[in-house]
Amino acid sequence: MMTIGEGAKITLGVDSSTQGVKAVAWDAAAGAVVASAAVNYGRDLPGYGSPDGFLPAEGSVRRADPRMWVEGLELALARLRDSGFPMDRVAAVGGDAQQHATVYLESLDPLVFSRATSPIWMDSSTKDECAALDAKFGSRLQTETGSPAIERFAGPQIMKFAREEPAAYARTRRIHLLSSFLASYLTGSDMPVDTGDGAGMNLLDLGRGCWDEEICEFAAPGLSARLPRCTGRIAAAAAPLSARFAKFGLKPGIPVVPFTGDNPASLVGCFAERPGTAVISLGTSDVFFAAMEKFHTDPGGCGHVFGNPAGGFMSLACFKNGSLARDRVRAELGVDWKFFDETAFAATERGNGGKRAFPYFEEEITPKHAATGIEANFDWPASPAEVKIRAVVEGQIANMRERTRWIGDFAEIKVTGGASRSRGIREAIADIFGAKVAAIDVADSAAVGGARLAAAALV
Repeated sequence: MMTIGEGAKITLGVDSSTQGVKAVAWDAAAGAVVASAAVNYGRDLPGYGSPDGFLPAEGSVRRADPRMWVEGLELALARLRDSGFPMDRVAAVGGDAQQHATVYLESLDPLVFSRATSPIWMDSSTKDECAALDAKFGSRLQTETGSPAIERFAGPQIMKFAREEPAAYARTRRIHLLSSFLASYLTGSDMPVDTGDGAGMNLLDLGRGCWDEEICEFAAPGLSARLPRCTGRIAAAAAPLSARFAKFGLKPGIPVVPFTGDNPASLVGCFAERPGTAVISLGTSDVFFAAMEKFHTDPGGCGHVFGNPAGGFMSLACFKNGSLARDRVRAELGVDWKFFDETAFAATERGNGGKRAFPYFEEEITPKHAATGIEANFDWPASPAEVKIRAVVEGQIANMRERTRWIGDFAEIKVTGGASRSRGIREAIADIFGAKVAAIDVADSAAVGGARLAAAALV
């Protein structure tokens, strides 16, 4: 735990992710995390039978017990308190949660769930509902809500619940995203859905900043009345922390700002909330996100548009074949990471003589593509390993640039994730995007984003 200055304004950022909860105390003046605590659902809360943060299931269903999220939040706060951190120094609370997860309530106080389990972002069991939404509304979903009908999105999930469990839906008085639910639990009152997370529902008219009544009613009867209000102004929508959290040492009444989704929070946590800077996360999947000046959508139908919790809008594109695809190519070539990250790029020229390859081992999201292995515009089997490696990396980045061109140009790109350590990959990004590239190491960027958004409520 870092030393905290006498006049420091400390805010708390809570990140409720798929596998656990992190709570970070942020000193805005120092620009640093001064204390943190974490909870892993599988290890710390084994009674929920969710080693990876969700209940085991067959097929495309992925759900979690919402009580686990509540207990995880409280355990993270208790651990931060027990670490010796002075919880009474916290001046405001913000946070985020995994996007698209939904929570169904009969009552907030006392807490009564109308649905025992909650679908999460990994659930892809709503093909029929997405087909119905597309058939009814067509391109309007993309142009008004920011995304086409997506299986993991909250709207299709609610639609399926209302159709399959009408009695439970009838008992439901409020449907929250996980983000707005956690903020509501902290305040003891219904907190709004912010437009950053709310855009991941196929229900929000982003241009007008309100629920689309026609889409909501088509998805489920009386749905809009069951949804919280939405807001694009997080700092202005703060509510006081409930007195029940005094047991963790927090001061009752300090402002709690509406929580957002993990990706919008990471945009803020990476200090990229203003247009002109993009962030590329090179992880299991590669994710590209950037702030936008004006609301407009991807004409190719692949990229998503969300609200920017710092104001305005943001774009996001997910490339499913990211580091896992690079690792598979490396393994098939029989080389180590030093060869993949350094030697291959030193032995080849930028541009690779036009040779590019696209490793689609999983069904790709951007663009939609069947799992076909490796597609290359040159003789793949006969080419040297170093040529193949540059072809794969530059192919992935070229695809990313082409699929994000609709957003605009960028003076700077911040790169994070394990592959950001590779100088060759960073140089390829700089060449293809024509931008300055900097590797950043922002631990817990989503939680930091939540804490920075909370700090705005103090201004």
